[in-house]
Amino acid sequence: MTNDHSTRGKEPIRIGMIGLDTSHVTEFTKRINDPSHPGHVAGGMVVAAVPGGSPDLPISATRIPEFTRVLREDHDVKLFDSIEEMCRNVDAVMLESVDGRPHLEQVRPVIEAGRPVFVDKPVAHTLVDTIALYRLGAQHGVPLWSASSLRFHPEIVAVAEAEVGDVRGAICHGPATIQDFHPDLFWYGIHPAEALFTVLGPGCRTVTRTFTADTDVVAGVWEGDRVGVLYGLRNQQVDYKITKFGTDGIAEREGGVDYVPLLREVMKFFQTGEPPVAAETTLELYAYMEAADESRRRGGTPVEVAETLNQARSDVEAHR
Repeated sequence: MTNDHSTRGKEPIRIGMIGLDTSHVTEFTKRINDPSHPGHVAGGMVVAAVPGGSPDLPISATRIPEFTRVLREDHDVKLFDSIEEMCRNVDAVMLESVDGRPHLEQVRPVIEAGRPVFVDKPVAHTLVDTIALYRLGAQHGVPLWSASSLRFHPEIVAVAEAEVGDVRGAICHGPATIQDFHPDLFWYGIHPAEALFTVLGPGCRTVTRTFTADTDVVAGVWEGDRVGVLYGLRNQQVDYKITKFGTDGIAEREGGVDYVPLLREVMKFFQTGEPPVAAETTLELYAYMEAADESRRRGGTPVEVAETLNQARSDVEAHR
């Protein structure tokens, strides 16, 4: 490793994965390790993993055996019992555990080993832990970042870059299934949320949420009185679509699943040590999602994103 925590000059970059309980681990590994894959992303190899998992979360515990088998048998990935041991055998790490609860503790030995790390969504299971995780990396001078794949999806980027005059707002619909132990939008609503932030940028001031069992409508007011609306879907037909409204036109595209643009950014990050998404942007996004939960708790009244973020920062300081 170089002093700036990049892996420049090492080919291929040896990548370790933590948490083999999400389809991301097999889908990412196929695209990274297999040169014949149509979505191959060159520059590294997934060579090691720690299975991890959450015994009390069925969608975690039940998936580990098969994903572990695929990585071991199809991609010759070496399994380790501890994160510390794995880190001694890799140059960079992808934290993939589907459950955000263990992320902060799982990332500690990675940061202590000085390995750059991509943290798959959600960063953590609370805004407080999300802030603490980023602070830990900053305190040790170790680069880390996180993002939904929608941030780099070509269709989302096309809408973000479309010329529509002065931007007045945007609306994105997508799946927003909910999982215990996490703020509601952290689990899957993060995807349409990140699409909104990709199109409108940071600067969300207030959030107001309407909730039913099947639908979320989260209206955010951005700087310049731009309005961003997340329409979250449950128990119904789901798909992604983003629309941007401007004084001179409207731009809209349908999204989907495309891991390749995200993995290209991950590989570039491992090569340079430069995160493509600023920490403050991600922290505001997570504060926006936590503010949506607070709005629901308050009966749908507006909640300030800055208030939510500042309170969480105070809580982190109180527990140092």
